[in-house]
Amino acid sequence: MKKPQRHPSEVAEIVAIQALSFVAGEPERLGLFLSESGIGPETLRSAAKDPQFLVSVLDFVLRDDETVKAFSASSQLDPTTIAAARHALDPRGQDFT
Repeated sequence: MKKPQRHPSEVAEIVAIQALSFVAGEPERLGLFLSESGIGPETLRSAAKDPQFLVSVLDFVLRDDETVKAFSASSQLDPTTIAAARHALDPRGQDFT
């Protein structure tokens, strides 16, 4: 039996949540992200429900080669998949491909 197809934005949200988990897994990286995003750790979970917040998570990961390589390795996702997820969440935004 075939698996049901997921909508690209649903897959993109899953990738972004994985990226958020990756960022949260290292205190220094999380601190930098929280500082730049202006949110506090107490609002992180609720912010994760906002697609624009998820875009900012992917932007944070994609802007630095070392960070995107580390996330790519930990998630076993190709960097182009990560960039495609970012584009699926906000097609008018930056293009990292």
